[in-house]
Amino acid sequence: MDQRSNKLLKLLEQDCTMSVPQLAAMCDCTEEDVALRIESMKDEGVILGYKALINWEKTDNQSVEALIEVKITPQRDKGFDRIAERIYQYEEVESCYLMSGGYDVTVIITGRTLREVALFVSRKLSTIEGVTSTSTHFILKKYKQQNVIFEPREEQKERLIFV
Repeated sequence: MDQRSNKLLKLLEQDCTMSVPQLAAMCDCTEEDVALRIESMKDEGVILGYKALINWEKTDNQSVEALIEVKITPQRDKGFDRIAERIYQYEEVESCYLMSGGYDVTVIITGRTLREVALFVSRKLSTIEGVTSTSTHFILKKYKQQNVIFEPREEQKERLIFV
């Protein structure tokens, strides 16, 4: 991937609502080139989708987010992939990552209540063949996610630049 494509990806990652003309100006490309690059990267599976980052604490939505560490016995010829695939198929699972360290897979889910998360772990996740243990951590407050500070201090607000 060339330098212009990488710059385009970084700009889209920062703010996917920018228009093609804005992106073209920032990448020093033509609008047609930007549109073709974006379409090509979608076709190649580089760009998988666009998503807004929302501070749910500022809404009336009541939910609980949990990070679950999962230990797995890898399967012959499939390693961790087959079990991870079973895990990420559940509707509750927002993210699923293979990790290094004390646990094999990290799963992030959102539920309406602590009990709903606990039931997911006890009835669905821990019953998967090959899952040997889980450790659930509830996210109490988000300070920063994907390079966005949720509640910047006043002096930080002045430095934030929205593209």
